[in-house]
Amino acid sequence: MNPSLSPSSPEVQTILSKYPPEHTRSAIMPLLFLAQRENGYVTKDQITQIASLVRVTPTEVASVVGFYTLFHDEPGGWYRIQVCTDLPCLMKGADMFLEQLCANIGIKVGETTPDGMVTIEEVKCLAGCHRAPMFQVQSPEGITYHENQSVKSALGVIEKLKENKPGEEKA
Repeated sequence: MNPSLSPSSPEVQTILSKYPPEHTRSAIMPLLFLAQRENGYVTKDQITQIASLVRVTPTEVASVVGFYTLFHDEPGGWYRIQVCTDLPCLMKGADMFLEQLCANIGIKVGETTPDGMVTIEEVKCLAGCHRAPMFQVQSPEGITYHENQSVKSALGVIEKLKENKPGEEKA
């Protein structure tokens, strides 16, 4: 059992205490965030543990992981660059932007750079259609949005991310 998801864990208890006993399934997302914080993704074992905690099936928890782009069920880079390719963004060149961005950093959509720092992902609707091309960066520190991007400006964002390697303090 993952210690952070133990029923006796103070963090788990705090999360579960926010919901009436008959509505513990509402704690799925906060528990997923807790689980993902450790490795940057949620393991099958953690999905099973969360299901047990909230008294639902592992399939129900896995469906939440699969639906939201905030959750990941596979390892990836420290930073996940998620480029919106929904129809309005496509009309503003998001497909070419994504293709050129990947070509410039030497990976394909869904892959991670050899240094393990960046994974590029394609997602639908980041709610910035009028400011496309756009992407969000997910990291353990949170999410940042980058709108009205060019390949050059996006590469600048990636270079800044790589300068702030995990575990290193900013100067």
